[in-house]
Amino acid sequence: IVADEPVSALDVSVQAQIINLLKDLQERLGLAFLFISHDLGVVKHACDRVAVMYAGKIVEEAPTDELYARPRHPYTEALLSSVPRPDPSYRDAEIILSGEVPDPAHLPAGCPFHPRCAYAEARCKTEAPPLRTIAAAHRVACLRAEELTLIGVTP
Repeated sequence: IVADEPVSALDVSVQAQIINLLKDLQERLGLAFLFISHDLGVVKHACDRVAVMYAGKIVEEAPTDELYARPRHPYTEALLSSVPRPDPSYRDAEIILSGEVPDPAHLPAGCPFHPRCAYAEARCKTEAPPLRTIAAAHRVACLRAEELTLIGVTP
């Protein structure tokens, strides 16, 4: 079942009821869901695996807990920095990306994210990173994935 923003316009309590219903149906009927959402808080509770897209391409894919704890792509790190934390005393700096999302019909050379990436270096401007496996069930499209230590969302 493809579910495109299935809970985006709902109250938080109703969102939880719908997500629980979907998970129950999934378990009882053996269904698979493609759950499309901009709300990473909802994604964390609704999905077993996450694929993060930038400019129309997957830049990272991993099991949900792995991706949230140890992002390997700078765009994923920026997205996760905006997830609200239940503990108000816990404050990480939200990463504010500069620039604009590129036109998918006119992507920049190299990595499409390099104009907005704080970790970009010269080769990022010329080499397009392939989506590659870097750990068990964890794929990323970043030339520097192995050398960067990015901040995730702590449990």
